[in-house]
Amino acid sequence: MADFGKRFASVRRGHVVPDGHSAVSMNRLKVLITVVTRAKADFYMDHIQSFGVNMQMVIYGKGTAPREIASAMGLTESDRAAIFSIIGEDKLKAALESLEEKFNTIVGGKGIAYTIPMASVIGKSIFNFLSDNRDAVRRNEK
Repeated sequence: MADFGKRFASVRRGHVVPDGHSAVSMNRLKVLITVVTRAKADFYMDHIQSFGVNMQMVIYGKGTAPREIASAMGLTESDRAAIFSIIGEDKLKAALESLEEKFNTIVGGKGIAYTIPMASVIGKSIFNFLSDNRDAVRRNEK
């Protein structure tokens, strides 16, 4: 049991040390949730993808705020898109700042964005793909 703790102690510190290989620093992943008007969903998906996001999913729905509140907030349309994106923690600040700038400057482009941490990913290849680590994905394919 003590051997198990030694072998995987580096994983808890954010590094993976496979048997016989050097340490590989791992970037933590977050789920970025962006809620925008349905008409602007494709624009925001393309914009978020420019930050090295390899996986996105969009769910369409309707806003539930009372019409008076929505009008007061400048939200005239009730059709919404919730975009779920997997993004590396190292790219998150730039992505959120850019989204905030777009929310404030694009006509009809208001929205909200927030993140939740990803607790775990099973599989090194999957993690490398989600982390936009193309070199590691290629090495694993060989």
